[in-house]
Amino acid sequence: MTDFWTTILEFSQATSAEIGKQLIEHFGQVQADEKADGSLVTQADKWADQAIRDAITANFQGYGILSEEGNKVFPEQDWCWVIDPLDGTTNFTRGIPIWSISLGLLYKKIPVFGFIYLPTLNESFHGYWEGSSGLAAPTGAFRNNHPIFASNDTLTSNHFFNVCSRSTSAIQKDFPCKIRMLGVASYNFLTVANGSVLGTIEATPKIWDIAAAWVILQAAGGCWKSLKMQPFPVSPGVDYSNISFPTLAVSRPELISVFEPFLQDVKI
Repeated sequence: MTDFWTTILEFSQATSAEIGKQLIEHFGQVQADEKADGSLVTQADKWADQAIRDAITANFQGYGILSEEGNKVFPEQDWCWVIDPLDGTTNFTRGIPIWSISLGLLYKKIPVFGFIYLPTLNESFHGYWEGSSGLAAPTGAFRNNHPIFASNDTLTSNHFFNVCSRSTSAIQKDFPCKIRMLGVASYNFLTVANGSVLGTIEATPKIWDIAAAWVILQAAGGCWKSLKMQPFPVSPGVDYSNISFPTLAVSRPELISVFEPFLQDVKI
């Protein structure tokens, strides 16, 4: 099984690096269109989505694929890649260098591997989560191949908490730490995984925003709290286009009770 996981990682590294190289050429240079859900899409998103799907098809015969710009109905196959070709399209179009390429691999409806690459920051994150899959997976979460861990720090007013643009109602004068807004769902979760922040709220993430990050966060020792419904296991045959999974992610379970009261007015 070791060779299998090495193949998965090397494919993710090589594919995201190649896609990222091409996307950088269009970074800050493209116009975006608005989709039905209010999010933005560019020709770069669509090209990257197709290129990743083509690479998966060429290398993993019989695997399913679900992607933001392609097929959004979860397939029946045991193995399925869930991809977000460009998370942070608004940042990408405006020349803000925080955006990512996200690849999650699911086995029997549960993510077991996640890889997220931020081309402009030259950062890659990956992780393995065996969970109840029965697979003999490696363990741990990594940034640029070095192990990362969620923070065990005691909460202070100088620690950070991330919000998304739809969760700003959480910001109140007695909020226990400093607020940041990065504009990229996957990276918000990664900053919890690598110990940079103690928590984050994402009000409307889709399945492709979270499939890879879900693995990496938990592999790093973080805690995932679904605020409406559990994202996994997924349901084959379901169209995930308009299904959101509001999430509170924290570095350790005891922080849930600290941050959750501030989220009462967030629309999810």
